[in-house]
Amino acid sequence: MSTTSIHADTTHANRQRLQNIMAELDKGNGKPFVEAMADDFCWTIPGGTPWSRTYRGKQAVISELLQPLYAQFATPYISTTRSIMADGDKVAVEFDGKVTTKTGKAYNNRYCYIFRMEGGQMKELMEYLDTALVMAALEAPSSPALAA
Repeated sequence: MSTTSIHADTTHANRQRLQNIMAELDKGNGKPFVEAMADDFCWTIPGGTPWSRTYRGKQAVISELLQPLYAQFATPYISTTRSIMADGDKVAVEFDGKVTTKTGKAYNNRYCYIFRMEGGQMKELMEYLDTALVMAALEAPSSPALAA
């Protein structure tokens, strides 16, 4: 099998994997997303927000990012995938997310996730989003307002 053929097969498999995961997320099912994270998964949010940093390890992503984030939501999170592009082990996913926070703020953001896949699992994620909206709509992860 040629290198070109292997690259094309990897590209197709990774695109299909993320397409299936995002289709489930668009239905409100986040379980396949979490299950696809490698144990050493790294999720990076660039910028200067209280949420901006690299979360290292699947458990840290869940406990330090996803749980505190979803604790702020008053309504179900709705995602709508716009496009998916893949090249080898890299997959880019553009999607919209809509939710209302417990403080009554609309948090309707557009995202571009750049994944690095390995063996069918998500190894790395770089998340691009509107950081000004993060600052306007979300409380800091350790905010006392979340405990109320």
